[in-house]
Amino acid sequence: MTQTNQKHAVVLLSGGLDSATSLAIARDMGFACHALSFDYGQRHGIELAAAAAVASAMGAVEHRVVKIDLSAAGGFGHSALTDDIDVPMDRDVSHGIPETYVPARNTIFLSIALGFAEVVGACDIFIGVNAVDYSGYPDCRPEFIEAFETLANLATAAGVAGAAPFVIHTPLAGMTKAEIIARGCELGVDYSLTHSCYCPARGAAACGHCDSCRLRAAGFAAAAVADPTRYATARRRRE
Repeated sequence: MTQTNQKHAVVLLSGGLDSATSLAIARDMGFACHALSFDYGQRHGIELAAAAAVASAMGAVEHRVVKIDLSAAGGFGHSALTDDIDVPMDRDVSHGIPETYVPARNTIFLSIALGFAEVVGACDIFIGVNAVDYSGYPDCRPEFIEAFETLANLATAAGVAGAAPFVIHTPLAGMTKAEIIARGCELGVDYSLTHSCYCPARGAAACGHCDSCRLRAAGFAAAAVADPTRYATARRRRE
């Protein structure tokens, strides 16, 4: 049971490595955490199952899944994560916006998180964006987060009332993947519960070749932490 005087926070939880670490950090800062995930028309539901497992293991006050459809079927689309577009494999992740970019996804997610935060009386929202290993996503940049925080305090009744400003926390923004993993290990994150792969094989095994798998594997290697990821035998990393 949470203490009545405990501050509340909304934590965006995808089920991946970064968001799980962000949840652990929010909890370590003393927040009662309301985990928020999205069923947005992504190609598989594995990450939502992972999010539920992480939320439970990390002691979230609640875990809500909001259903919106950003796929072509829902009238949006244009992403390898939601549509019949090949997921890039073994590409140079340091160049360009990848096909896995979902148009305006973080803007939409944060907007819903903002409304949820008003409802539960939270002024703090955590999102696990990372500006070092961000793979080219424009809505993971610090400039975007700063702009959204300004919007949050202009566009809400709570913001106008001015009792406490909304703060968008990005605790991983300046960290490498190895530093994120090391911090998560310090906080007791069970990374075997998380899922990062964009293109998992049957049985939820990770492909090992998409941008997310490669950044994740490199992070565990650099942190000198055993990688708990289960890779598909036929598609195991070649490095």
